[in-house]
Amino acid sequence: MEFRSTNLAGAYLVQLEPVHDQRGFFARTFCVEAFAAHGLEIGYPQHSISYSARKGTLRGMHYQRDPHREAKLVRCTKGAILDVIVDVRRGSSTFCRWQKFELSSANGRQLYIPKGFAHGFQTLCDDVEVSYLISTPYQPGYADGIRYDDPALGIEWPLPIAEISEKDLHWPRFER
Repeated sequence: MEFRSTNLAGAYLVQLEPVHDQRGFFARTFCVEAFAAHGLEIGYPQHSISYSARKGTLRGMHYQRDPHREAKLVRCTKGAILDVIVDVRRGSSTFCRWQKFELSSANGRQLYIPKGFAHGFQTLCDDVEVSYLISTPYQPGYADGIRYDDPALGIEWPLPIAEISEKDLHWPRFER
């Protein structure tokens, strides 16, 4: 795996390094030693998957509040997404900044999202699956979010919104 720094403090794009042969390929998606060497979370007691049927589906922007903040390792296992993260850690050098990444089953990229980031994505095609390793079991009472179209953040989504949940549609604007 190759770890590439992003423009946001503590977030990494993790590129798989497949070993090819006549059968196809083999690639590590997670290694305790490699993640620990970069100072990243190594415990993921929750593994989740999402499926979105329609191109243009938007999920986000989600995060967990203290004391249940969560780090995530996100990978698109089928299709393609535009993944967006926002640093919501007050006092961080990259507070309120966002960055976007294309993750797809074809490009072999994963996104390491540290604790204290809001996360969301938009599907770039139909029939998309996204896999998550999550460092803390979900606690519904600590779930929070930010409007996907908050003008103070100015996130640029590539497609018109085809599907979005009522909950995601009604998140508040981010309070600085």
